[in-house]
Amino acid sequence: MSEKEFPDWDNLYKNQKVETMPWYNKDLDEDLKRELDRRRIRQGTFLDLGTGSGSQAIQLANMGFRVKASDISEAAIIAARKMQSENINDNTKQIEFIVDDILNSKLNDEEFDYIFDRGCFHVLPIDKRLIYLIEVNKKLKYGGLLFVKVFSDKEPSNDGPYKFSENEIRDIFERESFLVESIDKCVFQGNLLPLPKALLVTVMKD
Repeated sequence: MSEKEFPDWDNLYKNQKVETMPWYNKDLDEDLKRELDRRRIRQGTFLDLGTGSGSQAIQLANMGFRVKASDISEAAIIAARKMQSENINDNTKQIEFIVDDILNSKLNDEEFDYIFDRGCFHVLPIDKRLIYLIEVNKKLKYGGLLFVKVFSDKEPSNDGPYKFSENEIRDIFERESFLVESIDKCVFQGNLLPLPKALLVTVMKD
């Protein structure tokens, strides 16, 4: 598989309104909400990995979760804090937005009940995936859940992130003390039409 090229995320967030970005969704992704409802998950700590505009972190906080939200782009975190200030309430003011790179993370001593990765993993260089798995493993409590959303190999467009089959996902994640509990076919909510075909993968730290 050849390496893909992706934009400089900081420049992108400096020069484009977040509401116009292909992956922007002001509401919590429907597939994640269904999974949380199905598992009756109502409380706990969440790391929103690759938070971008911060919209998902805000919605999770509004549901009652304690949320830390990280992004490699400082400009994205500035945009997320602005969105936080525009949606301020007792829940959202508790969100901590930080600049952090999952491949060289500063969150070395923190563990979370849940991690939501809405599109970080599927833009990583192929040779960095193992580092990602190791770092995410460190940040999840035992029995904790990673919800990771990726483009599906059923998506016909050649543009955008790497695409994955269900078998590829299992092969990748079950190498590093993870158990793939479910893989749900879904779409990537945002501004692209038609919405790209995606997978929501629920992984437990075993």
